[in-house]
Amino acid sequence: MSFASPAVIDAGKPEVRRVAGGITRTVNAGFAHHQAGRLERAEALYRKVLAKDSEHAEALHLLGVIAYQNGKFGTAIALIERALPALHDLPEAHLNLGNALREVGRFAEAADSYRRSIALEPDYGMAHSNLARALHDQGLFAAGLESSRRAIELIPDFPGAHLNCAAALMGLERFAEAEAPLRRLLDLTPERAETHNDLGRVLATLNRFDEAGLSYRRAVAFKPDYPEAHFNLGSALQAQGRLDEAVKSYRLAIALKPDYPEAHFNLGRALHAQDRLDEAVKSYRRALAMKPDYPEAHMNLGTALGQQYRLADALASFRRALVLNPDLAEAHYNLGIALKLEEKLREAIDSFGRAVVLDPDNGRALAAWFRAKQQICDWSGYPQNETRVRSALASQPTPGTPFALLALSSTPQEQFDCARRAAGMIVVPYAAALARPQPRSSERIRLGYLSEDFRQHPVAVLIAGLIEHHDRRHFEVIGYSYGQDDRSAMRARLAGAFDRFVDVRNMPYRRVAELIHADVVHILIDLTGLTGSCRTEALACRPAPIQVNYLGYPGTMGADFIDYIIVDLFVVPPDQQSFFSERLVHLPDCYQCNDDKRAIAELTPSRGECGLPDAGFVFCCFNSSHKITPAFFDTWMRLLRGLPGSVLWLLDDNPWAKANLAREARTRGVPPGRLVFARRLPPPEHLARHRVADLFLDTLPYNAHTTASDALWAGLPVLTCSGDTFAGRVAGSLLRAVELGELVTTSLDEYEALALRLAHEPEVLARLRTPIAQNRLTHPLFNTARFTRNIEAAYRQMWETWRAGRPPAAFSVPPPADMA
Repeated sequence: MSFASPAVIDAGKPEVRRVAGGITRTVNAGFAHHQAGRLERAEALYRKVLAKDSEHAEALHLLGVIAYQNGKFGTAIALIERALPALHDLPEAHLNLGNALREVGRFAEAADSYRRSIALEPDYGMAHSNLARALHDQGLFAAGLESSRRAIELIPDFPGAHLNCAAALMGLERFAEAEAPLRRLLDLTPERAETHNDLGRVLATLNRFDEAGLSYRRAVAFKPDYPEAHFNLGSALQAQGRLDEAVKSYRLAIALKPDYPEAHFNLGRALHAQDRLDEAVKSYRRALAMKPDYPEAHMNLGTALGQQYRLADALASFRRALVLNPDLAEAHYNLGIALKLEEKLREAIDSFGRAVVLDPDNGRALAAWFRAKQQICDWSGYPQNETRVRSALASQPTPGTPFALLALSSTPQEQFDCARRAAGMIVVPYAAALARPQPRSSERIRLGYLSEDFRQHPVAVLIAGLIEHHDRRHFEVIGYSYGQDDRSAMRARLAGAFDRFVDVRNMPYRRVAELIHADVVHILIDLTGLTGSCRTEALACRPAPIQVNYLGYPGTMGADFIDYIIVDLFVVPPDQQSFFSERLVHLPDCYQCNDDKRAIAELTPSRGECGLPDAGFVFCCFNSSHKITPAFFDTWMRLLRGLPGSVLWLLDDNPWAKANLAREARTRGVPPGRLVFARRLPPPEHLARHRVADLFLDTLPYNAHTTASDALWAGLPVLTCSGDTFAGRVAGSLLRAVELGELVTTSLDEYEALALRLAHEPEVLARLRTPIAQNRLTHPLFNTARFTRNIEAAYRQMWETWRAGRPPAAFSVPPPADMA
């Protein structure tokens, strides 16, 4: 917030306390009219004197004062300067010249005039006060503060002296100290709207937004047509999350001052925060129409366009913002996000890197930069950079950054602390929580599943069978989708599986919450968590009496508005409850749902068709490239070196990762040709090609999740190394649910030794592999009906707990009876 131009009183008014000796009767008569405010008659008499004596000093001076009062500052300067040789010892003449000079922007000369006045009369309070203003105009706040304080000593009841003191303190960013002179000013001029506005700005800077709002409201009460006060009130309301009220204030400011680009910009920000993207875009464009060189407006316009997936337009806006302000770190960050969505990862890294250079402690930019480097397997400075990101996220989390910690060597405590602080930054409208519904014992339990990923996405792949298997006698199931409609078969399947499927993509989060509330959803299950474009604000409005974190985000959301998280005893043991804000709900078998209808292509491709050698052991890892760490790659390369003819089969995630991994293999003594990269295929064909691999090698700290289920569904054993966090224990849970717990290791040494043993003992691998394929539908992991009954039992207990008026509490669902 800038205080370069505080509201002013009349500290610069002209003064003529006395006139030099020898004054004529005509000048005396003119001076009497002058004091009475009859300026035209006074001017006529002064000019009459000058007609007889063109250099009459008193007449020149007083005529100059009238010119100043009439806004003719150039004329005033010329007249008073003509008078000064004769009136050089008159303090008021120097003061009045200073006032005129200040009005035309000649601040240093004005200050010199005030100093001459003070030299003639050291206790001249008005000269000290006006000198303070001229120094402030030059940015000389410390000197201005000294002058204003001297003025207060000499004229303690003069309002302008207190205002100048406050302005100097604001210029020095000593906002807490500026409050006292502003309050003293209000004692002297209680109905002055500008002072209430200035006090509000100081209080807002001190994050005292409630008090700031009261000051702004007083300002508009005394002066309803005060657009700046309406604007500032909107800013205070927005800082409190009172977005609807903020929008009204900004609209009032615009109605009073239509050509107010900052008000249009802030209106766009408030609408943007409500997910009213179309309206936000219009407001940003209006601001830019009035102020084309407004970098922040270009940047925010780009952000809104990016959220509408209008990436080309978003990129153009970010680049325009950076032309106007190359040091705008947030624009570099947002440009990086858009480039990443366009899969221009190398350029995205450069943009994130520039944001980090400009703002080295920005946790969000650091996390994005490091994550993009992970995606292309650029491991330069990996340990130091990982530590740097963890440190930044410990002090500066934002609602999206806890997700970045999952792929770092973070602890459960780190993840919890980051999520909790990020959740604390989620601001929802004042009194936003919606009224709770009254339970009725006869009705079905109404479930609402909220997700960005009801499309061809891993979450959808896992959840589809569950939605279809829900018992409609006891449950009604509604899907709320806020992601893109990719027109895929999976999207169509899901839309048909729900009792009702609602596309809320273009709804503001408040409207989404109101819709869920109006639908009387009993249990709202968030399938996205802190990944992607989550709608956490909608959950913060508490649209349902029971809210659950499940599946999409393997970690705590750190929010008191999420009651439960669905886990199992392996991914999150009961003794980790202290690292979760949600109450732990342990399902038997495994927390992850699976779809027993997933199609696998009947035709198994040959090794040659997959780019693999005809002979030799095939290690496989189809995890996303960001999950591959230098430590695990070291292990994999040792396995290849220790097993001649073996290859490592990886997903061709992006060309930069492919090139970097090849280079990393060469530096570890492995020919790059022993790395084979698999292009992306449709799901049935992708699953079928797992059959030609021998062993899936998992990663840590972020395990394979859906990719591990893919491998096991296709009959491929998975070797994992379990860590201490939810994200690092998922593959172990899946393996235990297909009775392959012996493939769960707890250290890299154990992991490497077991991989080498399995490669050397094909009969052991065959023993492990055969039951997966033969019995997959009877294993709990792939028994969709069994899983559905388990999670429905959990939902029932949540509902009964709430109906009984008890607070959420951790519980475990007992193993089901045999469901053969």
